[in-house]
Amino acid sequence: MGTCLVTLAVALTFSSVGQASTSIKSEEKDYLDENFQRWWETEFVWAFADLPTKGSVPKHRVPYSGHDYPDLAGGTIEVLRKYDRAFHDGRLLATAHEHTDTTSQKERTVVRGRIFGILRIPTERTPGWHGHCNGWAAAAIRHAEPRNRVTRNGVVFTPADIKGLLAEIYMYNHSEFLGGVDPAINPGTFHAVIANWIGRGSHPVAMDTALDREVFNYPIYAYAASSAKRPGNTVEVKMNIAYTLSTKREFDQAQHLHRVKYFHYTLQLDDQGKITDGSYFPDSDRVDMLWVPLHAAASGQEGNEKGNPHIDVAEVLSMWRESVPEEIRNQWLNIDPLPEDAVSDDVDDNMEEDVPGTPAEAEDNLENVTSEETAGS
Repeated sequence: MGTCLVTLAVALTFSSVGQASTSIKSEEKDYLDENFQRWWETEFVWAFADLPTKGSVPKHRVPYSGHDYPDLAGGTIEVLRKYDRAFHDGRLLATAHEHTDTTSQKERTVVRGRIFGILRIPTERTPGWHGHCNGWAAAAIRHAEPRNRVTRNGVVFTPADIKGLLAEIYMYNHSEFLGGVDPAINPGTFHAVIANWIGRGSHPVAMDTALDREVFNYPIYAYAASSAKRPGNTVEVKMNIAYTLSTKREFDQAQHLHRVKYFHYTLQLDDQGKITDGSYFPDSDRVDMLWVPLHAAASGQEGNEKGNPHIDVAEVLSMWRESVPEEIRNQWLNIDPLPEDAVSDDVDDNMEEDVPGTPAEAEDNLENVTSEETAGS
């Protein structure tokens, strides 16, 4: 698994965080309704029978496997040295900021030492799970994998370099919260978000898989579910999700690595068939929260207040655009796009035909999900 430090700017706080769930929190439900309406201009669907049982992003839209840049390995410091050569005449401004950022957060731990026998010595060190997995996950959701080299001020940036810069500019960038106010996201919230965003919208979402203070983020791009009615207004659901894994280093063209998570839960429905609550079976996986990245804001400004101030975000995005063919960028549908990256009206109209439902070209993405649909049962 990749390591990372969470940097999501969650837009709301609930007093019930950390308590056992009894139902989907009204504040969380209202927030999901409002942000779906804002981004999709249509209602968030809570009626279980109206939600797709499977869904995927289009084949060309599957998030790429990128590196998570652990802090203990220096984060993105290597590519920032190249960036400083190109844009700061070799002065290590962005590099120095990254060094400070990746070494500033430490925690008390105990190591073994041998002084007259074995001793346990308390020390302060950077946690091994700190890194840029949220930056990579956000970049892979919002951007097609870079393909071509680009040159700036005589310095050549490879596709791997551009991916590293993308991971850096999204490190502290704001994101849209999609649920997870309890230690593990309520199964009802989980089911509704996955089915609305991926099933209806064909848009990937990110998940934090760790339930404690550690954070591990990955992009989800497909799901498949089966269900059975149970006594009362109860439905038993088995769902698999497919998600992209990170790589041990950055590659110019990475092999797509993925895994499947299995979820097994019941959903409580009201008299109108809308999801109101859920509970997990012991054999089910669980995740902490779901989110989607917003557009890359300028470093140090609203939306990216803690971003590296020595990186020109617009320049990084320009390098990415030059590295990716226009025909790919023109069909890369994102919520909250920058004007330069908004899909054309013709493409947008075609996308609308795929909502709700699963795009025909995305069926291949479901093979590794449906093949394990009853896993864990």
